[in-house]
Amino acid sequence: MALALTYETSHTLVRMRLAAFRHALKDQFRRSWMLTGGFVGLVLAGATLWVAARGDHDLLVVVLSIWMLGWVVGPLFAGGGDETLKPEYFSMVPLPPRTLSTGLLVAALAGVAPVISLIALLSLFIAGGGVVAVLVAAPAVVLQLLCFVLASRLAVAVYGVLLQVRTGAILAALVNAFILAFTAQGWALIVAYVSTDVQGTAAQAARIAPSGWGLVAVEAAGRGDWLTVLAALAGLVVLAAVMLMAWSALLVRRTTAGRSGRKPRRLLTARTPAGAAVGKEIRSWTRDLLYGHRAVFAVAYGLFFCAMPLAIGMKTMLPWAGPAAVVMAGSMIANLYGADGTSFWTTLMTPNSSRADVRARQSAFLLVFGPATLLITVLLTWWSGVTSAWPFVLSVMPALLGGAAGLVVACSVYSAIPTTDAHKRSGNPLNSGENEGEAMGIVYVMLVLVALTCAPALVVALYFGWWGVPVGLLSGVLAWWYFGLLAARRLDARGPELLTLLRHGRQVTEQAKKAQAFYALPKWRRALAGFCLGFGAIPLFPQAVVPAIFILTGNADTKVWFLALHQEGVSRWVVIALMAALGLAMYAYGGITYLRAKQRVPDVPAEAAAA
Repeated sequence: MALALTYETSHTLVRMRLAAFRHALKDQFRRSWMLTGGFVGLVLAGATLWVAARGDHDLLVVVLSIWMLGWVVGPLFAGGGDETLKPEYFSMVPLPPRTLSTGLLVAALAGVAPVISLIALLSLFIAGGGVVAVLVAAPAVVLQLLCFVLASRLAVAVYGVLLQVRTGAILAALVNAFILAFTAQGWALIVAYVSTDVQGTAAQAARIAPSGWGLVAVEAAGRGDWLTVLAALAGLVVLAAVMLMAWSALLVRRTTAGRSGRKPRRLLTARTPAGAAVGKEIRSWTRDLLYGHRAVFAVAYGLFFCAMPLAIGMKTMLPWAGPAAVVMAGSMIANLYGADGTSFWTTLMTPNSSRADVRARQSAFLLVFGPATLLITVLLTWWSGVTSAWPFVLSVMPALLGGAAGLVVACSVYSAIPTTDAHKRSGNPLNSGENEGEAMGIVYVMLVLVALTCAPALVVALYFGWWGVPVGLLSGVLAWWYFGLLAARRLDARGPELLTLLRHGRQVTEQAKKAQAFYALPKWRRALAGFCLGFGAIPLFPQAVVPAIFILTGNADTKVWFLALHQEGVSRWVVIALMAALGLAMYAYGGITYLRAKQRVPDVPAEAAAA
């Protein structure tokens, strides 16, 4: 009876998943992203098969561990992964937790990513060589794929639980920050890995990890070591069963958890309206775990980003950990008013509160990030011994703090993105709504805008040394004041429209207009604009900003993959200028292309949009 119920549930959920997939293919934007991701995945899967064909099993087992790591950490940067079938949808259906989790697991296998991973795991057949090893590879591939998918689902579930506890939110932020910093600065760890004799140790560790158990079974079958074969396959079975049971338990927690048992909070004791507004914002940063998560993430990212080059003995990046943290903080908090959701009505219904509210949010931002980033900057600059960096970092820090505090409120008012209200968040806090692509676009734009606010101070410090410090202070104060003033005036003029947007989301006509604008572009322009927005950061930051920092701090000997550092004299600055211009041009082309397309599209009638 239980098996029949599990089969029917799995069959129904797979049909629902495939129906949703077919519907998603009708959307050209989502289809283009699926095709792009599928193509990249096939290339990586082909590379895995090529490694297996070479017979380098040590490298193959490391590659397989990277595949499993991708399954675990990938969803953490993609809004919690694909949740087409959310567990909350079935909370009222009388299904046992294990039956529901099994059905959701089977449905999760009906997707593009599992198929691509299955192709990559076919490398176990190639690595086997003999007939017996190939026969062992068949169950190993299936079990390894199940462990991949279960590890991904379990990681998202555990991450959601961590974000509901303050300590867990901090731990999750540290893990996320390290992973994202590794994508940018991992080259230093890779260089350290290649230049030292740790390849054998890494391969041995990868064989011990669950991602290598399938290959261990295949290799053991080739040697005739059947005890190891059984141990490896049994280990995969037990691991899959344990992860399935843990995931089932977390699904129950996710769909039934309440909010009781919280300790009473201290009341606000401010004596002025401005003080009350600042106190409210500080409480938001300390009480809302997502706010705290993002704050810790930004600071930790700056530290990891600039500390990873220590693996090859490079200390020149350490003084810039504080500025990097401020830039990341400004981009992560760019949707400040959008995160309020419908609670914004309390501000809107309070007369003459716009300016006080905007200044309070700016003050809270400076209080949260100012002391921490300044302390990091001073301590790491002193510890690095790069004395030439002092005028640069002390010039850009006040400019970045003031610019970020101003741009955060201005961006969140002029380009607010509707998100899920805090009291309506699902058990997966990573999923913030249906506008995650739009939110990521704002993050990329803010990375560039916040970084540009320190340009005047950096230029003055480059030519006049310590005179950059007062310029940085002045530009920071001006940016804080001017962008805050713009935000307050915008709230006074368009506050009701902003509340409507946050409460109801974008209107159907507006969504249809955006879709029509996107489809109106030729395919080659859509692809080129997407490429520019996705890869514009490569020439701008690693090939322009980072080598410029190395040159300014007198540490240009570490050339690695920085093109400008392979040049001499003035040619270095020419390459840096060209790379910076290329990165900015790519961002400008991508943004202007979509903006002009939207402006050329006429208004969509309500009847047509509804159709």
